[in-house]
Amino acid sequence: MNPLIYFEVRNLSVRLGGRLVLKNVSFGAPCGALFALVGPSGAGKTTLLRAAAGLTPSEGQILVGDEDVSALSIRQRAQRFAYVPQSDAISWPLPVRDVVALGRYPHGASRPDRLSARDAEAVERAIAEGGLQAIADRPVTELSGGERRRVAVARALATEAPILFADEPTASVDPHYQLSIMSLLRRQAQHGALVFVVTHDLGVAARFADRALILKDGELESVGPSDAVFASKQLADVFAIDIFRCDYASEHVIVPWAAR
Repeated sequence: MNPLIYFEVRNLSVRLGGRLVLKNVSFGAPCGALFALVGPSGAGKTTLLRAAAGLTPSEGQILVGDEDVSALSIRQRAQRFAYVPQSDAISWPLPVRDVVALGRYPHGASRPDRLSARDAEAVERAIAEGGLQAIADRPVTELSGGERRRVAVARALATEAPILFADEPTASVDPHYQLSIMSLLRRQAQHGALVFVVTHDLGVAARFADRALILKDGELESVGPSDAVFASKQLADVFAIDIFRCDYASEHVIVPWAAR
């Protein structure tokens, strides 16, 4: 493996219900990057994310450093990968702090009220990073959708995994929480984590991502630095739209403008 590449998938394919939904996808990703996965609905983004995290059976090879993920135990995978699912409904009125503490289970924590000093420190750090101190003792069932999404991200951060997968972390939340969540994820990348984000929001992806990947019909259309991927004609063609592009405050701005 190239020493600059920390995470790599090779010829990754997935069959669901007998149908090939992901077709020989290969790419590498470095540490300290936020990686956006974009593409039309049904392109295979969530499938790719789940397969890369080892949550969906796949063909091909997944490498973390020099480790083949298939050779790792479930606990070892859970220590290396943190996952924020697209839907994170919690029906029990657990305090936010206890929900975040679930992220310590891969490290042997059995109950939120019986954490080791190290586990408790990781939980409090994740709560602080998520800006959740003021609501840490509130039942999660009383929170807004945006607050719940931040709790889900904080739970993943508490795992202290070097790779974080987030599936539509800003879906169905207002602009304030979109910016808050994406800023939080970008900070994690800046601190050395590798962060993968599935999103339909091209504007969010262009602004926050260091690297990007475009999927269409389960196949890799483009991958590379976000500047190049989001500036390409291929992006507009894949989505069948016209795109307005500009820069503002040293950040890239993309606005889907018209359907073709």
